[in-house]
Amino acid sequence: MPTADYVIVGAGSAGCVLANRLTEDPSVNVTLLEAGAKDRSPNIKIPAAFPKQFKTKLDWDFSTDPEPHCDGRSLYIPRGKGLGGSSSMNAMLYVRGRPLDYDLWESQGCSGWGWRDVRPYFLKAENSERGASEHHAVGGPLNVADARSPNPMTARFLVAAQASGIPLVDDYNGSEQDGASMVQVTQKNGRRWSAADAYLRPASKRTNLTVVTGAHVLAVELDGGRADGVRYRDSKGRQHLIRAGREVILAAGAIGSPQLLMLSGIGPADHLSEVGVPVACDLPGVGHNLQDHPYVVCVWDSLVGGSLTDGEKPKALAEWLLRRSGPLTSSVAEAFAFVRTRPELKAADIQFHFAPAYFVDNGFKSYDGHAMTFGPALLTPLSRGCVSLASSDPSAKPRIITNSLSAPEDVASLVAGVKLAREISTAGPLASACGQEIFPGPGVESDLEIEADLRRRVELIYHPVGTCRMGNDDLAVVDPQLRVRGIEGLRVVDASIMPVIPGGNTHAPTVMVAERGADLIRGRVAGLA
Repeated sequence: MPTADYVIVGAGSAGCVLANRLTEDPSVNVTLLEAGAKDRSPNIKIPAAFPKQFKTKLDWDFSTDPEPHCDGRSLYIPRGKGLGGSSSMNAMLYVRGRPLDYDLWESQGCSGWGWRDVRPYFLKAENSERGASEHHAVGGPLNVADARSPNPMTARFLVAAQASGIPLVDDYNGSEQDGASMVQVTQKNGRRWSAADAYLRPASKRTNLTVVTGAHVLAVELDGGRADGVRYRDSKGRQHLIRAGREVILAAGAIGSPQLLMLSGIGPADHLSEVGVPVACDLPGVGHNLQDHPYVVCVWDSLVGGSLTDGEKPKALAEWLLRRSGPLTSSVAEAFAFVRTRPELKAADIQFHFAPAYFVDNGFKSYDGHAMTFGPALLTPLSRGCVSLASSDPSAKPRIITNSLSAPEDVASLVAGVKLAREISTAGPLASACGQEIFPGPGVESDLEIEADLRRRVELIYHPVGTCRMGNDDLAVVDPQLRVRGIEGLRVVDASIMPVIPGGNTHAPTVMVAERGADLIRGRVAGLA
């Protein structure tokens, strides 16, 4: 029976980091299990092609149950399936969040996770093409670049944002997040630079790392109160058991990790009994505290043309293949604006993603012409949801509910964001570029009409976190060292441990969590037992 010191479940943003860092010690052997396949698809490598992965074999293709505050609609949650996980599917946007996000983690019982503690791990991971500075580092695995071939329409947005009273900032990952700026992206030489590229590929030549693809994990094997190994099914349907000499580490993300805990009998006892899973450890917080960033698109017809629609032309593909430049290098969202809709707020509550493209219904709908899209994403939602089991069958998708728009404050911020989007569209050089307002469109004017439109059209921006919350209270799933409470030899190291969602895109914070998690596992964090 195969045995490894560490068995890692999930080769996504966190799992790739862990596989690399743990195998730096040649005396340790690691097995990394990934349900998907290798990351060879051109839709992974070509930055602007990321939406073409949605609802394919590269996607876990999750959806919520009918959302009670979103007109009973199910909301789509794409999750990457393959080496690199969601870092092979995301829009490559590098955002750390604010220092206050992590200080809030610390104040909620997560000792050692304040900004002063996590900042070194952001820097350890980073290779900034801007060079080393007070806020950035070079030499890390994760390449961070500026946009290679930004669309001219994006410059119009930035000037219009400034004309609307939003200051321009050069670096939202610097001393001040508030303001409008070009995005920073995890790309290298005009192609995606996923966690698999950054961390897994360099480690794959090590003899102490085994990577198994097509491995659908069924459950964590428990021996009394200890995680002893992992059971999985391979691509041919055969079952395997691999033992873990030291630890099992779940890095399956905010949907997969709580699902696997519950399938293993670790979770809310009443719920596990309802679906026929024997209870090994009553841990009521598993699956709860789900958070994501809801957003709504505001779309205008473009009077000046030149949108990312041009990326569909053969000329654009040739330019990318030959020069790694042109519209196919775009992250689609090319600029941000972080804004506070109320002056008393301590930080921005809204993040605009500007796309010089028609991006509606997660990119599934098309438009006969050129358009631009920018709308508010809610940075710190008060709404909380949960992940639960639909049945005891490991192949069944879990049940998910976000309760998006359940909090009046969340709705108020998004309504204000829509109104600000309209203001920006009429300012500066956008005034002559924006034609017909496609969404929200005519007839949506009053706050009540905007709220009704939100409930009809709100989407999620693919940042699920929080379902294996870190803390020191009875509902915490893991302690500040990321150890699952009540079970020895088992940790969760991924976005699910975040107690509060960071104020921005979540890939960089997930890499940080894994960098620090690896040091915790190796006993390299001073002052912790």
